[in-house]
Amino acid sequence: MKKLLIPFAIVGLLMSCGEKKEEKKSGFEMNRTKKEVKATTKSEGVPVDLDNKGVGPIKSVTFADEIDTEMAAKGEKTFNTLCVACHMVDQRMIGPAIKGVYERRSPEWVMNMIMNPDGMLKEDPIAKALLKEYNNAIMLNQNLSEEDARAVAEFFRTL
Repeated sequence: MKKLLIPFAIVGLLMSCGEKKEEKKSGFEMNRTKKEVKATTKSEGVPVDLDNKGVGPIKSVTFADEIDTEMAAKGEKTFNTLCVACHMVDQRMIGPAIKGVYERRSPEWVMNMIMNPDGMLKEDPIAKALLKEYNNAIMLNQNLSEEDARAVAEFFRTL
């Protein structure tokens, strides 16, 4: 009996150590292994242009060295009321992220876009490129006064 057990044990050992062949079945297959998805942040395809002042009533904006906190607070309130439906502070949404906007656009361009989005989208090359990049989501004219737009621009400086 021992003589028979040893050959069976050797054969069993060889079979368990042998190459495993997977049988490929056709049809539906579900893979439940986790895959690492790298977060990629798509940068704006629109070039940075600090010289473009845009199309609209604002020809010159001069920021003081110090941020006017009262004006910025008013601008933040306006932003939170009218703009958050499409813009987030530090990530893209329907429209571009606001944080760092003055590293990409001039203050005049920003205020003209706030006050005159219709004219900007018709005539300004950067506004047209942004419209295309954001799937033709048109920025609506909120009919802000120059004072309100300036307050929003001041709030953007705090970000």
